[in-house]
Amino acid sequence: MKPFRSRNPIPIGLVSVLTIGLVMVAAVYSDDLPVIGGGTTYSAAFSEAAGIQPDDEVRIAGIKVGKVESVELDHADVVVNFKVKDAWLGDRTRADIKIKTLLGQKFLSLEPDGQAVLDPGTRIPRARTTAPYDVLEAFRGLAETTNEINTTQLAQSFEVISQTFADTPADVRGALTGLQSLSRTISSRDQQLASLLDGTRQITRTLADRDAEITKLLQDGNLLLAELDARKRAIDALLTGTQSLSRELLGLVSDNQGQLGPVLTKLDQLTAMLQRNQTSLAEGIAKFAPFVRQFTNVIGNGRWFDSYICGLLPPALGPLNSKGCLGDAG
Repeated sequence: MKPFRSRNPIPIGLVSVLTIGLVMVAAVYSDDLPVIGGGTTYSAAFSEAAGIQPDDEVRIAGIKVGKVESVELDHADVVVNFKVKDAWLGDRTRADIKIKTLLGQKFLSLEPDGQAVLDPGTRIPRARTTAPYDVLEAFRGLAETTNEINTTQLAQSFEVISQTFADTPADVRGALTGLQSLSRTISSRDQQLASLLDGTRQITRTLADRDAEITKLLQDGNLLLAELDARKRAIDALLTGTQSLSRELLGLVSDNQGQLGPVLTKLDQLTAMLQRNQTSLAEGIAKFAPFVRQFTNVIGNGRWFDSYICGLLPPALGPLNSKGCLGDAG
């Protein structure tokens, strides 16, 4: 076999470059690979996008099974391409765009149905898809529409109508008069209504922009409430255990009252006796201390007793004890 060093480096370099390129392409498009990818890509047609965006969740029975890949327009249909992993979809599967949060965030809900497996190349038709009504968009549209209304011209129109029907019966004139008053009220409050609707539009825009933060705040609030509930259960268990312990101790005292009574009585008598003889005990301990010190000195030299006997020989008998027992004092 020809050694590796003696081979032509040009084919080896080309093969290496090609291999590195294939690895890089596989890394970039790893989600689209059939085995290690992020799932199977499907598509569904909707009448409108309803605020669905790429990377929004795809759920089946409330469980996340994938995400939205793209949202694009195909003639009169809005096509939502989504990827699903580890989930079965039938050929009668429904797809619905639903509201995830009160702030307008959406997710794609799937209802698997059918006998055969859904072909990834077959688009879910509009007959089996629904899109929700976007409240935020409705408020924005209301504000824009109201701003475009010429309230002064509208009030003049109502006045002309009222004058035209001036000779009509009283009921009609009353209705037109009320309509004229309403138009004047709206016209006189034009700036306030415009400001109110503009503020509403700003609030909805701010809420939509802060959707992630408010969602995180609500999630943290849920965690806090869950922790408080756990602490409440722990405190309830502690109080319940304390009550059980008190009942057990009460039963123990009741069961052993016959034995504990005489013992406590004798203990009280002993403490009373010690209290009466406190002075005598203190004096005995004080006088016992010199004896203990001298006795310790006597037996402190190992097996021998070291003792001193004074007065064995009286002082008058000779020079051995001429000064007596107190001769060395001082």
